[in-house]
Amino acid sequence: MPRLSKHAWLPLPAPHRHPLSWLNNQPYLLLALASLFWAGNIVLARYVAGHVPPLTLSCIRWVGTFLMLWPFARAHLARDWRTLRAHWPLILLLSLTGFAINNALSYWAMQYTQALNGLLIQSSTPLFVALWSLALFGVRLTMAQFAGIAMSLIGVLVILLRGDLGALAGIQFNRGDLMFAGALMVFGLYSAAMTRRPAVHQLSLISSCTALGAVLLLPLAVWEYSSGFVLTPDLLSIATLGYVVVFASTLAYLFFNRGISLIGPNRAAPFLHLVPLFGSVLAILLLGEELRLFHLAGYALVIAGVIIASRVPIRPPGTGDRLKV
Repeated sequence: MPRLSKHAWLPLPAPHRHPLSWLNNQPYLLLALASLFWAGNIVLARYVAGHVPPLTLSCIRWVGTFLMLWPFARAHLARDWRTLRAHWPLILLLSLTGFAINNALSYWAMQYTQALNGLLIQSSTPLFVALWSLALFGVRLTMAQFAGIAMSLIGVLVILLRGDLGALAGIQFNRGDLMFAGALMVFGLYSAAMTRRPAVHQLSLISSCTALGAVLLLPLAVWEYSSGFVLTPDLLSIATLGYVVVFASTLAYLFFNRGISLIGPNRAAPFLHLVPLFGSVLAILLLGEELRLFHLAGYALVIAGVIIASRVPIRPPGTGDRLKV
């Protein structure tokens, strides 16, 4: 019911809300945007393979992200430093899994595999999140989450196999595919562990993890440089670094972490099926691929699966901790 002024027939104006405050409480939009930015990251990583050194890119990615966040995170870090230090084993785990190992493996993998394979393997991420959540914390999928993940996975396969399930037998996996799968398994651990994050501001958490992730990646970047794979400072390299730092790192991780904190990892994980969906859309828009009927069918299945899996479980009166969907 709207508030009324002293003239009862005139409602008071609604209090103004800053757009960023509104966005910060929209988990579904945040998770969808994170998936879009990561889809662009996969397509771009394959496009610049052989031109931009992957380990150097991973290290510079987090150095740049930390420098972008520092002016906004400095006050929060000063206030949260004691809490972060008290939880240093968890911060180290998050930095290793979400920022160092995952990124180094995924960029390195794209030197050896195709974007199609990467997008196909990407669709397994929600399964890794569910398995880690079960193994570490005993968190089980609800029937709706299981059904939604399965439905969206089918939609991903429809898109990537171009509606021909027989094409699955023709896909060949190489060491790049195994490396990419390993990166996603590590990222699943990061997503599950994020539910145990300390009670600090999200800028404190992500800036500390990016700084530590860059430090962990520095020896690998130095080794890569000494091996002769050196970053060429041309327009393509600069544009790649710009996209990776701003969109695929700073915004994507802020949005993804906030989404997990709002709805939990098992409900957030199905949104990662949007990565191959967005990847195929980017291929249509940027690479000139034709929009076909199987694209539309796959999109419908993925979106329906995400909606089903992200529904809020209903807790009937008197059922305690048992969830019913």
